[in-house]
Amino acid sequence: MEITLKGDKEFDDIPSIKSKALRINLNENVYGTFAEIGAGQETVRQFFRAGGASGTIAKAMSAYDKDFSDAIYGIEDDKRYVTEARLRKMLNHEVNLIEKRLPRDKHPNKLFFSYANTVATIDFAKKYKGHGWVGLKYQIDPEQDYNEIVIHIRFKENDARLQQETLGILGTNLIYGAFYKYNEPRKLLRYLYDHLDKDQLEIDTINFAGPVFKDVDNRLMSLQLVKNGMTDAVMFAPDGNNVLPAAVLYKKNILALRGSFRPVTKVNMDMFKKSYDMFIKENKVEKERTQVLFEITLSNLRAEGEIDEQDFMDRAKLLCSLGQTVLISNFKEYYKLVEYFSQYTKNRMGLCMGVNNLVDIFDEKYYRHLSGGILEAFGKLFFKDLRVYLYPMQNEDGSLTNSENLKVHPRMKELYKFFKYNGKVVDITDYNPKNLSVFSRKVLKKISDGEQDWENMLPEGVSKLIKEKNLFGFEAEEVLRKE
Repeated sequence: MEITLKGDKEFDDIPSIKSKALRINLNENVYGTFAEIGAGQETVRQFFRAGGASGTIAKAMSAYDKDFSDAIYGIEDDKRYVTEARLRKMLNHEVNLIEKRLPRDKHPNKLFFSYANTVATIDFAKKYKGHGWVGLKYQIDPEQDYNEIVIHIRFKENDARLQQETLGILGTNLIYGAFYKYNEPRKLLRYLYDHLDKDQLEIDTINFAGPVFKDVDNRLMSLQLVKNGMTDAVMFAPDGNNVLPAAVLYKKNILALRGSFRPVTKVNMDMFKKSYDMFIKENKVEKERTQVLFEITLSNLRAEGEIDEQDFMDRAKLLCSLGQTVLISNFKEYYKLVEYFSQYTKNRMGLCMGVNNLVDIFDEKYYRHLSGGILEAFGKLFFKDLRVYLYPMQNEDGSLTNSENLKVHPRMKELYKFFKYNGKVVDITDYNPKNLSVFSRKVLKKISDGEQDWENMLPEGVSKLIKEKNLFGFEAEEVLRKE
């Protein structure tokens, strides 16, 4: 039996935080608990102050003491408290208590929920601005399983009190959106910033789960975060779920390969495998602490105009099928990517790229917005513990271009030599010559033209997936007609 939750019409004026909390409070069916750790009870405070809270709040608590928290939710293996694992334990524990203490025969129409957050606000020295996990586990139908929305946030404000207030607004937006915009998850996502500014808060991870979100692909939701300017980069694992970049990259050696992967080809995989073999042989690189990333930039996704989300999903599915972790970023310039990595690790990093990409790095036009120009960018790029692994390019006459003979602008020649001969740029020599003539754009054209000789340009299993899922415009019927 579904309990009706009337949705909002699109309004010109964003409802106030008080009116959002009040609307939840006046809904006779919505009932649940709040468990907040680390930044006060800022979300539940909005509901208490709005009025009518007795119809919504079954319990509000803050287990601030670590021993109390461990006694209630258990001890984490890593002994940490501001983690996704801790948040999920909180949500599950509180929902189980609701179900145990409020019998269904007595409350047949109640839509139970549990809101939780575990947060660290800015430290006293103002060195770390703070972050946290926020989540909601809730029902839309009392006879249906629970739905979940879990997000990770980073504070940008420099005052703990302001961060607390920001958290309270975000939590209210989340609860309101979950009940009244669950059927429009993209709008739900945008409404998280109602009465907030992107200078106050960054959302860098979100995952939806449950029956009302069964058709939501979390990778697509990740893309929305970057498109909406909520964060500069998101990451998803081979299983397709969004993961927290900080958790994946912390103190790791990082090897990144940027490309269009439209589709991923044998040359992409050859670049990855050969650069990886070289990378793990480097000093200070531990194989077991090395993270490989396939990166797609937002500008690359926009190369054909507006972002084609189906095209994005096609690329994502193929990379995940190959067991790769994917980073979607808003970093057009490589130095910004390296700066981003440097937030999480001081260990050695590697960038694998083709000749044209390296030539672009030495093009001054990309750095005119910097007061120090290209030298400032290179200070951020090459003076990190970084190495570029360069894959050769085959020219029309059959000759090869590599780090020894590539041509940069005459003004950049000495600068390039400096980095080249200081070991910052190294050639991939153990490449497969057969792959040098493989280009994604050629494969894509052959697929769209219904030709049949593109399969051998792709890694094993990729062509089969393209055909089965009709990716990149592949149409089996069109091929059959041509046969």
